[in-house]
Amino acid sequence: MRNLSLDQLQTLVAIADLGTLAAAAQALHLAPPTVSLHIHELETRLGLVLLVRDRKGARPTPAGAVLAEDARRLLRELDDAVARARRVAEGRAGKVRLGTSSGVVVHQLPEVLAQLARHSPDVEVELSILGSQQTLERLLAGQLELGIVALPLAPQGELVVTPWREDTMMAWLPAGWAVPDAVTPAWLAERPLIANDGSTQMHRLTTAWFAQAGQHPRARIELNYTEAMKSLVAAGYGAAVLPLEHGPDTPLPDQVVLRPLTPPLVRRLGLAHRPVALLEAPTRAVLQMLEAGTAAPAP
Repeated sequence: MRNLSLDQLQTLVAIADLGTLAAAAQALHLAPPTVSLHIHELETRLGLVLLVRDRKGARPTPAGAVLAEDARRLLRELDDAVARARRVAEGRAGKVRLGTSSGVVVHQLPEVLAQLARHSPDVEVELSILGSQQTLERLLAGQLELGIVALPLAPQGELVVTPWREDTMMAWLPAGWAVPDAVTPAWLAERPLIANDGSTQMHRLTTAWFAQAGQHPRARIELNYTEAMKSLVAAGYGAAVLPLEHGPDTPLPDQVVLRPLTPPLVRRLGLAHRPVALLEAPTRAVLQMLEAGTAAPAP
């Protein structure tokens, strides 16, 4: 069976459909002796008579009809397989594993994923909620194709990390508090605080902001989920320093007010991946969508 060829099966199907060897030869752009040779090789290797020939043409035997029907299915499946391979090669199909924080998943990715679904519906993005260092580690281990990470980060092997967007950091405060027009480290350090946990780049960013003003406050609670932090602010549990990630028309959580920080603070994000020349086409397609969606909201 291993010596059967798709060309031979295609020839059998063409004869069964068109009724003559001559018509099959014309449809397949083959010389008539080649068509005859294909059938002879099939019959010899299978030890079966596949066609009955007479003056009117050729028709399949019962065995030939069964083989032709199965061959049609096989050829359709092959066409589908080739089409799928082309979609993957062109970046229109495949799976891309992406690691990033929960805040990015909630606020930045939905529109990018919606655009991807419109343009490349067969590209699946598998999301992992990870810190920046974990994301880099999984990229290096080949467990992710793309990452969205907080900057700055030390160089990591062959990974490429390019700036993606900047988000203004704001003071998120309970609405019941009496608050100034702008929030300083000294003012905020005297209030109960909700902070990102110590493993995150956000924690290091805000700690440095306080430290530059000589402040070293301790938080009431540390979390690694920004939406939960916002809920605690709304409940009056404390204040938080978080990025303004949503658009200007997106409503804030109830019972929360925002104030700018003095001095200002910015959270920077980057796109991390292997060198572009080494990326598969689906990964390049997702990367291009991300690069096109870099706009940050105005404070």
